[in-house]
Order: sequence, then structure tokens, then C-alpha cells
Amino acid sequence: MTARGWLLFSLMGVVWGVPYLMIKVAVDAVSPSTVVFTRCALGAVLLLPFALRQGGLARTARAHWRPLLAFACAEIIVPWFTLSDAERHLSSSTAGLLIAGVPIVGVVAARFFGDTDRLGPRRAAGLTVGLAGVAVLTAPHLAGGDARSLAEVLLTVLGYATAPLIAARHLKGVSSLQLTAACLTLAAVVYAPAAAVTRPSAMPSAEVLAALAGLGVVCTAVAFVAFLELIKEAGPARATVITYVNPAVAVAAGALFLGEPLTPGIVTAFTLILAGSVLATAGPVAAGKPGEGSGAVRRTDASRPPEALAGMADEPS
Repeated sequence: MTARGWLLFSLMGVVWGVPYLMIKVAVDAVSPSTVVFTRCALGAVLLLPFALRQGGLARTARAHWRPLLAFACAEIIVPWFTLSDAERHLSSSTAGLLIAGVPIVGVVAARFFGDTDRLGPRRAAGLTVGLAGVAVLTAPHLAGGDARSLAEVLLTVLGYATAPLIAARHLKGVSSLQLTAACLTLAAVVYAPAAAVTRPSAMPSAEVLAALAGLGVVCTAVAFVAFLELIKEAGPARATVITYVNPAVAVAAGALFLGEPLTPGIVTAFTLILAGSVLATAGPVAAGKPGEGSGAVRRTDASRPPEALAGMADEPS
């Protein structure tokens, strides 16, 4: 890649690795509904003017409202709330590592969206290894009474794995900018009443306000624009390699800024989940060989414009 490509790649590796840290800081002072509303509202305010300038936003919404609604629910409305609520009890490191399992779940989810590629021994091994990493990470929390939070993160993973498949199958012709702006606006409207009811009685600290601003401006609006530029510079397949950088950033940020422990279990889980994701989404061993063909997640990511990127501030797939 060019120097500009490496700069954008490095930026995205950080920008999509720190949302877990910011969510953890924010939910200590404000409700999950307020976190989601603020993030969506800021992102919509920044991106909606550009989407309107393109023209045809209302026509696009009318023509594609069903898949657009399904995508918004799977990518933003449900996952952003469940992730924020889960981080009230889970560390940001744990949340970031569990979300790293999205590519693994995506391989399985693709089977329900018509993917007919044979799974193959390498991808099957990747699923097994990745699930072993998830088991290593979740087992201690099950004993500690965090089963609900773990279920919320796994629901987030399912949404993040499903949303790109919806976009790739039903929203290919929709402008990425218009889709993102429309979904963020819809999510902000949905969460406005709950955010109003659960608003804090006093002004949050500067640290919390900075975390909320960072989520909306940097991890949503700026991340979306930067990733579009990275795809133009390096191509979609190469751009998605940031999948394997974000979890490491999430763990490092939690350890450095929040004092979260970097235990042997976390290191082991990270290694297994990373290896499983690489194997499960791997391309063919050699040209022309069937069965190990480009995995469903990789094919989906590589062939789509980033319609799914509004919520992929948290999504490493």
C-alpha cells in the first residue's frame, strides 16, 4: 500500500479498537439508551447534510425501507444498546474480544443467506478454534453471574454478523452515505424517548462527555469517511484486514487507561479467536480449488461497498 493507505489503515485500527473503552467510561455515568442516542444523533448530524446533498435520499428510503429497517436493527438499534448495557458489568477488553468473533459467526450465518460453498476442513477448524477461544473467555464470567451480559454481547455479535449479509444481498445499489445517514437518523429517533426519560440529573463529567463525543464524532462519522477512503486506496479485501488489529487495540486500551487486567486467559482467548477468525474466513489454498473458496464473510466484505459501516465502529468484521 501507499503511505496514505498505511496511514488510513493505522487510523482505522485505532478508531475501531477504542469504542469499547469509550462505552465503558460513558455507561458508568449515563444510561445505555443515552449512549446510543448521543452516538447516533452526533453521527447523523454530521453525515445527513452530505447525504441530502447527494439527492434522492427520500426516494431511496421509500424504495428500500424493508431491508434498510432490517439492516438498521441488526447493525445499530439492537447491537449498540446490548453492547452498551453489557459493558456495565463486563470489562471493555472482554467485550472487544467477544466482538472479535463476528467473522466466525458470519461464516455460519451466511449459510442461512444462501451461501453454498463447502465449509472445508480449514474453515471448520477455524470455527472450532474460535469457539474454543470464546469458551476460554466466557467461562470465568459464567461463574461470576455475568451470564446476562455475555448473552447481550453474543446478541451483538449475531447482529454484526447478519447486517453485512443483509446489505450485500438487498442493498448493493444504495449509496453507502445515504444508507448510513438514514440508519443513524432512524436509530436516534427510536432512542430519543428512552434517552429523555433516563437522562442524568446532573451534567456528566468532562471525561464522560468526551467519551460520548468520541463515540459519535470519531468512532462513527469520521470512521465511516476514513474507511471509505481506505477502500478507495487499498481495495475492500485488504481494508478488512483491520479485523485482526481492533481486538488488540481494545485489550491494550482497557489495560492502559482503565487498569483492566491482562490475564493469561485473556491472552489465550485472544490468540484462539484471532486464529479462528483467520482460518474461518480464509481464501482458497490454491487457485481453482473448490471447497476452500473465499469464505462467506470475506466474499461479502470484499464485494460490498461499506453499507454496514455505520455500526461497524464496534464491528471488526
